[in-house]
Amino acid sequence: MANLNTKADQETTYDAIVIGSGISGGVAAKELCEKGYKTLMLERGRLVKHGEYPTAGMDSWDMPGRGSMSPQDLKEKKYVTRTGFIGYDNKHFFINDAEHPYEERQRFDWIRSNQTGGRSLVWGRQCYRWSDLDFEANAREGIAIDWPIRYKDLAPWYDHVESFVGVSGEKMGLAHLPDGQFLKPMELNCLEKHVKERMEKKWEGRYLTIGRVAHVTEPFNDRGTCQFRNRCSRGCPYGAYYSSNAVAIPMAEKTGNLTVRPFSYVLSIIYDKDTQKASGVRILDTETNESIEYKSRIVFLCASALGSTHILLNSTSDRFPNGMGNDSDQLGRNIMDHHYFVGAVGIYEGMEDQYYSGNRPNGIYIPRFRNIGNDRQEAFKRGYGYQGGGERMGWGRGGNMKNYGKEYKDSLMKPGAWKMTLNGFGECLPYEENRVTLSETMTDKWGQPVLSFNATFKENELNMRKQMMQDAVDMLEEAGMKEITTFDYIGGVGKGIHEMGTARMGRDPKTSVLNEWNQIHAVKNVFCTDGACMTSASCVNPSITYMALTARAVDYAHQELNRQNI
Repeated sequence: MANLNTKADQETTYDAIVIGSGISGGVAAKELCEKGYKTLMLERGRLVKHGEYPTAGMDSWDMPGRGSMSPQDLKEKKYVTRTGFIGYDNKHFFINDAEHPYEERQRFDWIRSNQTGGRSLVWGRQCYRWSDLDFEANAREGIAIDWPIRYKDLAPWYDHVESFVGVSGEKMGLAHLPDGQFLKPMELNCLEKHVKERMEKKWEGRYLTIGRVAHVTEPFNDRGTCQFRNRCSRGCPYGAYYSSNAVAIPMAEKTGNLTVRPFSYVLSIIYDKDTQKASGVRILDTETNESIEYKSRIVFLCASALGSTHILLNSTSDRFPNGMGNDSDQLGRNIMDHHYFVGAVGIYEGMEDQYYSGNRPNGIYIPRFRNIGNDRQEAFKRGYGYQGGGERMGWGRGGNMKNYGKEYKDSLMKPGAWKMTLNGFGECLPYEENRVTLSETMTDKWGQPVLSFNATFKENELNMRKQMMQDAVDMLEEAGMKEITTFDYIGGVGKGIHEMGTARMGRDPKTSVLNEWNQIHAVKNVFCTDGACMTSASCVNPSITYMALTARAVDYAHQELNRQNI
């Protein structure tokens, strides 16, 4: 692949530009570099190299307040703390919300990690393939628009990315949850096996398996195997779980074709009206406030669903007065996320003589069983799965007990009872009015308009949650659980951290932003392969699908460049 650099602008011209370094950006850079493209990766946040994880080896007593967030931390991380997934041990992997505001016309929980690797450093690592139950849902039900692809189009690309991601899991032979190229699965503990047996005996079509997770559980591509420390959100020094930092970026760097530029706030993609293509991107160096333009033949937009849409909305021109590729007026619409934090917890009496080894960084998964086959629900469309697991209660259970004295304290030195949690993950339908726009009144510290959110879960999702809770209770009761308590903490859209849909794929430029190759309909050398591209949401974690779409789009772009169609 010839480098387009000339002596005049050698430092600012590349074959390809990748905006973002997270789940999809890492794959885009790897695939492009391995095909010979001199690639510039632009990251808005700081540079983080694999292994630079300062709290990875710390215990709670090594941290101030045993890892609790300080009042100042809570002020700086006011949106991130809505998830409950942040503490002293990983706060450095999330942005300072006070410095990066946004406008909430309705509550929106936008969780951002601006650094090399993005949220791939802190993701839940659950990897489930989509099926045609998902890709055909919109067309089957007359909702929104049809996906322009089906499972067969993406299946070989799931295979491809799994070959370097490393996904452990159990093959189940379910049409609606296709099997992948799995490493050996982690083990269920004794209570989970008990729940699985009772549940599957009671209900045909319900299954419980170990989570399919991006952890190396056996020798694989020279990466360290999982140590079962369950400190994944701090960064894994062994490279056992997949992140852009540990896997994709080093693979790209080995080619000699990758340049990573941190502190690069992408303001817009530059449109050339003569060629009807993008000529490059315009950035602001957040350390020097210098404005720089970089040129390239192709641009891969992988800045996260909302980050990418923000850039496209800012990329205005005479041709695109309302944002690049926005001929359909769909840019920023159809925000989706998974709604979760609904289910039940139960206590199991027995098995006190059994325990488990290590701290497994994974849980159980119960695949969707509603609105499949003969199961048709009148109250809601689509469905949900469950994550969770069984565990022995530890000394922390004493925080809610009224006991006192030596006998009480001594009892806390022994494992408590077994408990089982089932936490539902439900699909959200695409609603055109669930929308993000540029704020008309609020700007950031660089004078750029921030995003303004107007999105909420609706009747379909709320009705679904009622059944999600009831099904969790029924399954725990069937397994013999006692003291079952329910929970429902829906929060705002975004809390599931699976935001999708704001630049959807489709066949018709009048109703979609991207075509079947993740290519902007009207700007053939710009591709968007993160969550923005999604046409519906399914009920499974989406990251492995983003990666497969990205690898597929890079392969297509490569072919089209060779044919001189781009």
